[in-house]
Amino acid sequence: MRALAPTSLPWRRPRHELLLLALVALVALLPVYPVGDQELSRFCLTQAVVHGRLHNDPCLAPSFDRAIFGGHLYSDKAPGLAFFAVPAAEALRLRPIEQIEGPDARLWGVRVLTTGLLFLLGAFLVGRTAEGTAPGRGGAALVTYALGTIVAPLAATGVGHVAAATLGFATFVLAWRRRPLLAGLVGGAALLVEYQTAAILVAVGVYAALLGARSAAKYLVGLIPGVAALLVYDALAFGSPLHLSYRYVAIAQQSTGFFGIGLPRLHSTWEVFAGSSGLLVVSPVLAAAAYGLARLRRTYPAEAAVCIAVTVFFLVLDCGYYIPYGGSHLGPRFVIPALPFLAVGLGPAFARRPLITSVSAVASAVAVFGLTLVYSSNAPLHGTIWGELARVPSEGLASGLMSHMTDNVFVCSSAGSGWGLPVMVVAAAAALALALPRRALDVRRHPWRVLAVAAIVLALAGSALHIVTKPIDLRTSITSTASAAFPGDEVDFTVGVVNRTSEYLPHATLIIRLPQGMRLLGPPTHERGRGCKGRSTVACDLDFLEGHMETRVRLGVRVEPDAASRLVVSAWGLGGDVVGPRTSYTVITGSA
Repeated sequence: MRALAPTSLPWRRPRHELLLLALVALVALLPVYPVGDQELSRFCLTQAVVHGRLHNDPCLAPSFDRAIFGGHLYSDKAPGLAFFAVPAAEALRLRPIEQIEGPDARLWGVRVLTTGLLFLLGAFLVGRTAEGTAPGRGGAALVTYALGTIVAPLAATGVGHVAAATLGFATFVLAWRRRPLLAGLVGGAALLVEYQTAAILVAVGVYAALLGARSAAKYLVGLIPGVAALLVYDALAFGSPLHLSYRYVAIAQQSTGFFGIGLPRLHSTWEVFAGSSGLLVVSPVLAAAAYGLARLRRTYPAEAAVCIAVTVFFLVLDCGYYIPYGGSHLGPRFVIPALPFLAVGLGPAFARRPLITSVSAVASAVAVFGLTLVYSSNAPLHGTIWGELARVPSEGLASGLMSHMTDNVFVCSSAGSGWGLPVMVVAAAAALALALPRRALDVRRHPWRVLAVAAIVLALAGSALHIVTKPIDLRTSITSTASAAFPGDEVDFTVGVVNRTSEYLPHATLIIRLPQGMRLLGPPTHERGRGCKGRSTVACDLDFLEGHMETRVRLGVRVEPDAASRLVVSAWGLGGDVVGPRTSYTVITGSA
């Protein structure tokens, strides 16, 4: 291998580039998601900026993604994406974000004009880079990155990972193309979008230093505006330029370690790579990309080293985070800023191992397409996304994948949402057929090789489905301030639920059933999750439970005058399709 010396990037345009970008846009940008907590946190700041302030108490009140400082509520996210969204929000006259329920065409437009455009820019950069390092393979890399990794489900959202990935990768590409000043300017923008991109800026800074002192100086000068903007924002919002929003985050677990990050743990590492939505389960093509990066070291050693360093950093970060999936079934989303760096290896992988890379790319696109369809519902996956996909032929519209399917932009038109799915399927199939090497998937040329690789991919998917389908043990307990009461008395209950296994449970619900004769007094208080709904049957969304984690819900009830002599309160936990054992508590009334 040559000495570690930077080499200028050969910048080339893949075949059918514009058509491929249009096709992946049809797949990834058509979904219309309801407002999520992360989006609420960012767009509440967008609305606050329009009105000349940085806090937004009414908007952020229902969100758990918030920072509390000086008696006001602030976004706990880096401010960049919220500021970038201001022109689009004003141009489209976006109404107050906290008032939006269900699909909203204007909110969809804001998402597409911010994250959506950056998603397409990221795919463009991956395609151009791959075409330069492996001629003829840029289109395949573009489509595989855009549709075969978990950037696709977040492309039409206000979540910052995709924007951070594109801006961080653009920083590196500009440095690679000997534009250090522009690289610094874009790097500062990346830091404004997500704090953890600081690691990318350091890696690119080392690379710029290898180009010479003058290049490094230009890069550092370019960083100044972005860094200065972040310092000013922190000073205005939190009283000090050195106090990040995460310092005042309302989520208790995020205050442990370094903003919730500790040393990598074995269980978290398993979840990141091979859990229910692990990288190798959802996007097996990333293994081929890693192989491609190893091959790239022979011709571009310094550039491959940057890509490997960034990838390893974000993998270690996610393996040490207290919730590696970030509370959703999407998978290890905190790795997303590293995915375009890993995707640089797709070009050499398609060039050197076209068959296995193409088959794994198709498998990845199928799995990610399934996740895109159900991302907004956050419904538990029964046997991974592969299990949900396997049930579609037999269960049809009753399958979990179809019943929890996300709306698409056609729902905002007279055509109806039903048109969106076939458009997305046709666009995805066309993009893959147009981009992937035809000879690699020619069954007539390599019948046994194609069948063998397909069998291996199916075996891996089946093994993953079997491995991750593990028993969940949710146990509940009930305590009360009184075991006997008269009509008109108030009785308070504490209902606890504990995950008795060592497995991370991304979706957990506590069900509390009150008998006739007991009236709920106000909303229950909860320690975690999004709260409780219902009056006689109370459903509490606990969001997620780590292994052996316990949480409690407290509620008060009034004994009604016509209550029976024995009132039985019951509770049980739900985890995916597993129902925990029921626990009961009996209150004897005065009529006994």
